[in-house]
Amino acid sequence: MNEPDWNLYRTLLAVLETGSLSAAARTLGLTQPTVGRHIDELEQALGHALFTRSQQGLLPTDAAEALRPYTENLATTAAALLREASSAIGAVEGVVRISASDVIGVEVLPPILSKLQAAHPRLDVELSLSDTLHDLLRREADIAVRMTRPRQDALVARHIGTIELGLHAARSYLDRKGSPADLQALTLHHMVGFDRETAFIRASIESIRQQAPDFPDNLHWTYRTDSNLAQLSAIRAGAGIGICQVKLAQRDPNMVRLLPEFSLSLDTWVAMHENLRQSPRCRATFDALCDGLIDYVRSA
Repeated sequence: MNEPDWNLYRTLLAVLETGSLSAAARTLGLTQPTVGRHIDELEQALGHALFTRSQQGLLPTDAAEALRPYTENLATTAAALLREASSAIGAVEGVVRISASDVIGVEVLPPILSKLQAAHPRLDVELSLSDTLHDLLRREADIAVRMTRPRQDALVARHIGTIELGLHAARSYLDRKGSPADLQALTLHHMVGFDRETAFIRASIESIRQQAPDFPDNLHWTYRTDSNLAQLSAIRAGAGIGICQVKLAQRDPNMVRLLPEFSLSLDTWVAMHENLRQSPRCRATFDALCDGLIDYVRSA
C-alpha cells in the first residue's frame, strides 16, 4: 500500500467532525470536489470504504471510526509543531496555547495575559476554555490551569494555592426571596447548579459531602447549566443562590455571600510538559500565570 499523504487524514478528520463534504470544505478552506477527491484517494490507498451516504448525510464506517483517534493525534501534533516553529530560538515570541476553565479564563486570566503580552509584544496567546483536562502529554495545550493536582510524571507543575468557594446570591434575589437562615433553609430557595453529572461534578459533590456534611441533598435546582461562567452570570442576574468563587463575588457590590460557615476550596495548579521547560515563550507564560494567579489567590 502506498503511504497516503498526511493531508488526506486531515480531510478525513474534518469530514468526521462536520458530517459532510461541504462543511469540511468550509472548515479547511478547500472546495467540495477537492474534499471528495481526498476521501476517494484515502479509501483507495487503505482499501476500505470510509463513509456511506444516507438521508442524514455521510455516515462513517467502522474503518473511519477506527482511524478517528489517530487523525485527532495527528491534528494535535501538527498544531503543536506549528506553535513550536512559530518562535525564534531564545526569544519570547510565537504562539502559546493555554487551557483553563471558563470562569478562570474569562474572569481572572485576561489582565494577567494582557500584562504578559505588553512585556512580550510578539507573543500570541491561544486560550482554550474548558473544564476538561486537556492532555498536556499529547500537547493539546502547552500550559494548563487546573483545579486538581496533575499526576503525570512528565509534567512540570506548580501549586498556586486554594481558591475559596461560597454560597452567593444577588441583592435583587434576596429582596424577593429573603436570605436562608441555615443550610437546611436552602431547600426553600431557587438554586443555580449543573445540568449534568460529570466526573468533575461527582468529585465536587463528594468534596461538599466531606467539607459540609450538613449540606442538603433535596435542593430545588431551578437554573441548570454545564457552564460555570453561565452559572456565575445567572447568580449575578438574580436567578437564585449558587456556589461561586468568593473573590469574584467580592468584586461585585450586588453580590452577597450567604452562610459564610459554608466554604469549599479549589486546589489550583499550573502545569506544562517538562519538554517545554526550556522554551522561552512557554517559560515566560508559565511564570506569568503562576505570579498572576498567586496574586489573585492572596488578594484581600
